[in-house]
Amino acid sequence: MTFLKRISVELPVVQAGMGGGLSRHELAAAVSEAGGLGTIAVNGASAIHRELAAARALTGKPLAVNLLLPFARREWFEAAAGADVVVTFWGRPKRRTPGAWLHQCGSVEEARAAFAAGADAAILQGVESGGHVRGTIPALELLERARAALPGDFPLLLAGGIADSADVRRALDAGATAAVAGTRFLASEESRAHPEYRRRLLGARETILTELFGAGWPAPHRVIANAATERWLGHDPRGPRLNRGLNRLTGVGARYMPESLQGRIARVQRPGGRVLSPLGPADDGPANLLDAGPLYAGESVARVADVRPAAELVGALAP
Repeated sequence: MTFLKRISVELPVVQAGMGGGLSRHELAAAVSEAGGLGTIAVNGASAIHRELAAARALTGKPLAVNLLLPFARREWFEAAAGADVVVTFWGRPKRRTPGAWLHQCGSVEEARAAFAAGADAAILQGVESGGHVRGTIPALELLERARAALPGDFPLLLAGGIADSADVRRALDAGATAAVAGTRFLASEESRAHPEYRRRLLGARETILTELFGAGWPAPHRVIANAATERWLGHDPRGPRLNRGLNRLTGVGARYMPESLQGRIARVQRPGGRVLSPLGPADDGPANLLDAGPLYAGESVARVADVRPAAELVGALAP
């Protein structure tokens, strides 16, 4: 039995978990109902419970929950166990759920570790991906290397550069089980991205791999330009050394910072600030983040020209 059949997913199309509330029950349910695998990405056990219940009310199809290991706590995993698939990212792979478990990896070494830890599949993330980027080489190259290094029956999903059905077909022909799309679904009607954020996505042609918006989470991330990047990234796309140093200092206690405090910090964030958080502009979040926060997007943004219903996007991506 193939991995997709095992989890009862019809099409080899997976919606990436876009954190900070950008992908909630509306998007995940629409993707799953159309035959793909939709993913919820929110912080906190209560939010996971709430979003899963809301998604279950909209679809009986399989759903995934994405958890960031630097922040996820035991109760988050307990809540996520109600999903059909749990996806983990950015940390040492370890099985913490009895159901289907995927670990997102940026290297062959990480994929090997996920396999050894008993993951049911691995998501390989290429450097062209949007959001927080673990990968350092192009997605198809990473897939080729991982496919040669791992057992042939170990499922590998591919993330990075996925915008249309031809991209999905290339991934499948190269040995992937499914393709994972983030930016294309960010520009969907069900995405919880701020409307102005989605508008800017449609006009973007280039992205920046930076470390600028790393307060509390000093990790590379890919974004499109805004006032903050124009203010700080003139000499080094990673960001000024002082900013990056402050990001590392704030990363020590970020896991234990109350969400209410994180929200207050985000609301006072300004493009010229030295400490810029990784919270993206959701439609119910502070509008100042449009220019003082990260506008996450992958390199495929140059090929995203419209905002469409997620179900239409699943059909357009299916090979």
